[in-house]
Amino acid sequence: MGQPAPDRSPPSPWIQRFSPLVAADAGVVLDLACGSGRHGQLFLTKGSLVLFLDRDLSGVEDLRGMAGAELLQADIENAPWPLDGRRFAAIVVTNYLWRPLFPQIIGALQPGGLLLYETFMRGNERFGKPASPDFLLTENELFERCRDAFDILAFEQGEDSAPKPAMRQRICAIKR
Repeated sequence: MGQPAPDRSPPSPWIQRFSPLVAADAGVVLDLACGSGRHGQLFLTKGSLVLFLDRDLSGVEDLRGMAGAELLQADIENAPWPLDGRRFAAIVVTNYLWRPLFPQIIGALQPGGLLLYETFMRGNERFGKPASPDFLLTENELFERCRDAFDILAFEQGEDSAPKPAMRQRICAIKR
C-alpha cells in the first residue's frame, strides 16, 4: 500500500487556464519544484506523462508507481542539473525562483514547448514570505527573460488576492 494522498490545494487558475495548450501526446510535462504535485497531477488527469522533480518528494509519494508519473528527487540548486539531454513538451513552475536555473529551464523545453511560470515578485514583502529579493522577481523580469527565445502568449504581474494576498508575476510562452 502506498502513502496516503496528500491534501493538495487546487491547481493555480493560471495553470488551469493554459493547460489545454499541451496535448496529452505532445511529450512529457515537467513539474519543476513540484511540492505537492498539484500542477503535475492536473496534467496526469489530462493524459500527459509527467516528471515530478523536487528535492523532497514526500508531497508526491502517493503518485509513485502511477501510470504516467515519474518522480525524480534532486537538489537543483546545489547539484548539477539532473535533466541534461531531456526535452519537455511543457514546464510548469509555480511559487519557486532560482535565477541560475533559467538557462537550463529554457534549454529543457523542446521547440514548440510551453512554459507556464508563476511566482512572487517585488512588493510581496508587505504580505509576508517570500520577502527576500533573492526570491522575488523584479518588474517585467519573466517577460524580459523569455522574450528572445519564446513567443509570449500571456503575461501578468501585480497584486493578487487569491489564494491569499500576494504580488505575483505569470507568463505563458511557447519556445521558438
